[in-house]
Amino acid sequence: MQELKQHKELYIMLLPFTILFFTFVILPVLSSVVLSFTDFNMLQFPQWRGVDNYVRLFLDDDVFLIAFKNTLMFALITGPISYMMCFVFAWLINELRPKIRSFVTLVFYAPALSGNVFFIWQFLFSGDTYGLINGNLLKLGFINQPIQWFIDPRYNLTIIIIIQLWMSLGTSFLAFIAGLQSVDRTLYEAGAIDGVRNRWQELWYITLPSMKPQLLFGAIMQIAASFSVSTISMSLAGFPSTNYSAHTIVLHMLDFGTIRYEMGYASAIAVVLFIIMLVVKNMIERVLRYVGN
Repeated sequence: MQELKQHKELYIMLLPFTILFFTFVILPVLSSVVLSFTDFNMLQFPQWRGVDNYVRLFLDDDVFLIAFKNTLMFALITGPISYMMCFVFAWLINELRPKIRSFVTLVFYAPALSGNVFFIWQFLFSGDTYGLINGNLLKLGFINQPIQWFIDPRYNLTIIIIIQLWMSLGTSFLAFIAGLQSVDRTLYEAGAIDGVRNRWQELWYITLPSMKPQLLFGAIMQIAASFSVSTISMSLAGFPSTNYSAHTIVLHMLDFGTIRYEMGYASAIAVVLFIIMLVVKNMIERVLRYVGN
């Protein structure tokens, strides 16, 4: 209580953010958890169903299992690769002169900044003879008829993963650039005295330990991006995609929440996704503890 009185001005300044954070983040999450145990169609008052939604989700919903597999594949491929891409490109760009660094950073960040720019891939992988890929393959004689890239289940998921990687240099990339800029240069001089002999040792023993907050932030952002893929898949492969081949957990949640209005079931899907992301985040936190040790 004494500490509260001493720093009351600080707590007063934090109060608006705390209220907004509780109202628009904490309260919706808690509401989703409660609704996941109910049958709620947004017209009638929620009816308690216990764990029926979760039993249905894992035992009766085959489409959810397909969405879970696709989402896990997205996360396992795009998550680590895009995370490493963000750091490697940031590390290389950081070595450039300031003006060149600013320009190159903008160039790499442009796909993530441009919103629906991924629609350019529709021209590249168009399913008719006018598509750039189909046109060249037909001209070279590799195929006899155009390939329906975004409809054929053999190709659409792979292409969407590639597009997601292309757009992955976003917030994490900027965070790594900022983190590299904030590393104390005197640490490298001290490291040279203590036996650090090359750039790889500098990276492991100085750069990465000094960037742990940015590394964790970048990991969280990449987890959120890789597990919440929906817009690209829905826009390019359709909703639903052929045989649900590009269906994700978020799309499954949107299906039940915004089309069927089964909000209790959609909330159960959201809770499962939240738990998965939380587990992955904790695993990454444990891995980052060993960086530089």
